Amino acid sequence: MSEAVAVSRPHEPESSLREGRRGRPRIVIVGGGFGGVAAAKALRSCEADVIVIDRRNHHIFQPLLYQVATAVLAPSEVAAPLRQLAAKQKNVSVLLGEVVGIDPTSRFVEANCPGVGRKTIAFDYLVIAAGMQSSYFGHDEFAAHAPCLKTLADAEAIRTKILSAYEVAEATDDQAERQRQMTFVLVGAGPTGVELAASMAQMATTTLRRNFRRIDPGATSIFLLEGGKRILPSFAESLSKKAAKRLTKLGVQVVTGAMVERIDGQGVTVAGRRIECGTVLWTAGVSPSPLVKMLGVATDRAGRASVGPSMNVPDKAGIFVVGDTASLAQNGRPLPGVAQVAIQQGRYVGRLISRELSGRKPPRPFRYFDKGNMAVVGKNFAILESGRIRMAGLTAWLAWAFVHLLFLPQLQNRLRVENQWLWSYFTGQRSSRLVPEAPRTAK
Repeated sequence: MSEAVAVSRPHEPESSLREGRRGRPRIVIVGGGFGGVAAAKALRSCEADVIVIDRRNHHIFQPLLYQVATAVLAPSEVAAPLRQLAAKQKNVSVLLGEVVGIDPTSRFVEANCPGVGRKTIAFDYLVIAAGMQSSYFGHDEFAAHAPCLKTLADAEAIRTKILSAYEVAEATDDQAERQRQMTFVLVGAGPTGVELAASMAQMATTTLRRNFRRIDPGATSIFLLEGGKRILPSFAESLSKKAAKRLTKLGVQVVTGAMVERIDGQGVTVAGRRIECGTVLWTAGVSPSPLVKMLGVATDRAGRASVGPSMNVPDKAGIFVVGDTASLAQNGRPLPGVAQVAIQQGRYVGRLISRELSGRKPPRPFRYFDKGNMAVVGKNFAILESGRIRMAGLTAWLAWAFVHLLFLPQLQNRLRVENQWLWSYFTGQRSSRLVPEAPRTAK
């Protein structure tokens, strides 16, 4: 383990880190998601060394991850290497590692780096943008049978699970097992669950329609379970009802008020009812990164750090939390855990630090500008809510497609996704329907 370097207070950058180039202050950003990348980009003109630490070497465009899981897009089309930041921004460096310790008093973080071990990185400013992780609401045993969708590895594993189910159904002579393999259960009807269910339904009825001889993929059963009274609870009730109607039209069976009691290798038990299925996918709850606890800061009921009006950690100068791990109320309501919130908060904190280091007045307290909320429910149908504007149908779907193309991380991502979407739209085919072979062991 390298030795931690003593640092001065973050408001005294002129006598800062001895490890920094030319005595420049060091800004450590934990997390390469929407908030972390936005913060790093906002520090482009800052006279400081910026270190982005992430356990993955890539940034994922999370809103389209479900399309990787359903074979519409390839993993490389929804992700970009974090080192592109370093290529475009001279004051940024990227460290591949998982942060396992934070000392707010001594002002350093510890990261476990693959092949190297633990490294200690001192900081003048710290930005926590670590995002969320899946939560099984105290039933961690569900994880073995119900994978979640948070990473590229998750998406590829789910894609393999879905496609393999059809292969088993084609091969088996047992009619009951065939039907079980062609039954899919999704637990949680937020945007991810709804979008995933709709995409799976269209893959079954369109993409796979003529691919098998012994089974009819159109006979697939997809259950979308929601513990609440309605799906998409973050949207207006009128839009939620339209989305539910659309899912039903696609062949998805929507079940609300459904509390899952048991998940095993053969199926799901929900409210005393048994659903035999070959695939269960967890699209329900999330919890904030455990890094929040290391800050010694107050948290809300969900475990998110309660931050000040500038996304600052109270009584810990120079430490900020942005995105899904931060709890901040606006107009009496907590801000939602969506990409736009993380982007705006990350950009705000980056600009705040830059202004402070250059001796300029700090910006006004953070204020989120709501650009709207969207969810796609299959081909040609999406719902959109922005202020008093509520839309459903083709127009909302076109707006959804435009916005998602616009916010993809790189130009090459945009071009590839656009081409793939056009191909899939007109042919119904999906180009990433690969089931990888299991690695062979040496004899």
